[in-house]
Amino acid sequence: MIDSIFETHLQVTNLERSIKFYTKLGLTLALHKPERRSAFFYVGERRDLLALKEVPKGQKLQPRHFAFGLQLDQLMQAEEWLIERGIYPLPGFGKDASEPFVHAWMPAASVYFNDHDGNELEFMAWLDDEPQNLDYVPYLSEWNEIKQKIRP
Repeated sequence: MIDSIFETHLQVTNLERSIKFYTKLGLTLALHKPERRSAFFYVGERRDLLALKEVPKGQKLQPRHFAFGLQLDQLMQAEEWLIERGIYPLPGFGKDASEPFVHAWMPAASVYFNDHDGNELEFMAWLDDEPQNLDYVPYLSEWNEIKQKIRP
């Protein structure tokens, strides 16, 4: 019955700055309601919705995390693409951000980054491989080596 996550919301401290940031990511501004301190963006061809809501001054922001879906060839260019826009990939899992990480249990590859408010964002791409139960998160290059050893 459930087909997708239709809409998700993020809190931000400065709506105008956040509109510029998410537009820089290539999202389409669908609705801007300055009087309500909110904005809605279309994400992808299905037009999933990302809503931004500015928290009132003095209210504590509650950062969130979610991932944008990409194709693997796009993900391979994500680090350079982000840096060209002044957005820097995050290290994680005890590794620097020199290449995508692989969540072997899915498997999917990802690149992490933050918006101005510390919302942790992720570009993620499915991998056409069998899931593996690893006790660590490898780089994509390590994953490709692991695959070669697993395949007969």
